[in-house]
Amino acid sequence: MPISHEFDYKKVVTVSEAVDLKAKYGSNAKILAGGTDLIVLIKEDVLKPEFLIDIKGINELKQITFTENKLKIGANVTFSEIHESSQIKEKAYILWEAAGTVASVGVRNSATLVGNICTAVPSLDSAPALLVHDTIVHLKSNKGERTIPIEQWFTGSKKTAINPDEMVVAVTLNLPEKKSASCYKKLGRYKGEDLAQAGVGVLITENKQYRVAFCAVGPIPTRAYKIENILNGNQLSDELISKAQNLVEQEISPITDIRSSKEYRTEMVKVMLERALKDANSILSGKNVSLNPIL
Repeated sequence: MPISHEFDYKKVVTVSEAVDLKAKYGSNAKILAGGTDLIVLIKEDVLKPEFLIDIKGINELKQITFTENKLKIGANVTFSEIHESSQIKEKAYILWEAAGTVASVGVRNSATLVGNICTAVPSLDSAPALLVHDTIVHLKSNKGERTIPIEQWFTGSKKTAINPDEMVVAVTLNLPEKKSASCYKKLGRYKGEDLAQAGVGVLITENKQYRVAFCAVGPIPTRAYKIENILNGNQLSDELISKAQNLVEQEISPITDIRSSKEYRTEMVKVMLERALKDANSILSGKNVSLNPIL
């Protein structure tokens, strides 16, 4: 499908160039990094920007850095680069795992983590990992910098807290100081390139603190605090898992669409929650677990 309207384009090499253009054009300018979502939306005439700001040439946005229990990922880092990182696999396993479930290899080679959260579809695979790691979103404009906690980032389906003159330059995941383990479970209709019908992320620390997050079962990805509250401080057991499952319907608000019914999503989230909790707990205990993130 060809692009049916004209727009201006510039490939920038510095963040200051990019934010100056954003200040000039505001919401009429779109940031182009991987482009796997943006170009499709332009071709379908969902978006009709006046200006495309290509940031692929900004080298400082291609970095993955670890400092003091923090993992910072620049706006040009692709899902393939995340999934190929042995450090991310070791220190933020759930993000490494989720990255490997995004679309196809070809898409992952171009698609960026930051682009994923900017598109903000309810089913984005990266969201549970970012939520359980209390991620911070870093934004810049020509007026300065600001940060937003990931929980405040998603404001609605395909909507975020970004201002028209801003761009996201990086995200920082906060890594637990205690020994921890995590995993992601994705419900798909088939093996291969598919959006999540439901997604569940779990992180457990050695001092029995639990973090649980969902995607694709509400207008925005969310942390499950009611579930976390009954889990925290307790040894995982079948009885405790059952109590957590009983709270699932209070934490999610799925819809019925072409890919699944809300009833099916609800029941499957309960199954996925149990599997994620048990797998993460087994990893934490040092057991060999054959993990498959896609159900």
